[in-house]
Amino acid sequence: QVQLVESGGGLVQPGGSLRLSCAASGSIFSIERMSWHCQAPGKERELVATIFKGDIKKYAASVKDRFTISSDNAKNTVYLQMNSLKPEDTAVYYCNMELYTDRGNALDAWGQGTLVTVSS
Repeated sequence: QVQLVESGGGLVQPGGSLRLSCAASGSIFSIERMSWHCQAPGKERELVATIFKGDIKKYAASVKDRFTISSDNAKNTVYLQMNSLKPEDTAVYYCNMELYTDRGNALDAWGQGTLVTVSS
């Protein structure tokens, strides 16, 4: 069984910063891709940033140059550094990992979500 646990959300003023973390635990053999998604009230969940094996990174146009995705592979952890936050960044942020378990099963795992609120 694999579990993803996120942390780091909260209330921040416009222009501020937050750092989200997501740690995976359980019977993990390898992680192929780590992503962050967000879902604002009344909207569909959308992709924010992805980091692939080999440290290839991709970002949504709306967050490029403001957000940075990184990982600590030894800790099975992915981070999202969010700078210059705007009210429209307010959403629940979800961690997502494409991984293989130690039994060779492919798994698309999700965290429970962490709320980020950008407001003065």
